[in-house]
Amino acid sequence: MRHSHFWDLMDGEFGPAYARTLARDLVVDGLGDRTAEQALAAGDTPREVWAALCDAMQVPADRRWGAPEKPGRPRRPRRVAGP
Repeated sequence: MRHSHFWDLMDGEFGPAYARTLARDLVVDGLGDRTAEQALAAGDTPREVWAALCDAMQVPADRRWGAPEKPGRPRRPRRVAGP
């Protein structure tokens, strides 16, 4: 998992503002009593950090890799940075 995918999952599950607050302020046992930001800076993989955050925040298993798509609604394409 790339860092960008980690942040996409964080934003999708918690919303952009709250995701940043959680990453900065929530100390997680599963990350060695560190925040997500500290764990990522120390070299923990985004996958490990995401899994620990999901455990700590009790994210249901069916939402851990993104919210299920709603029937009948096309998925919005991801924005790609241009030149």
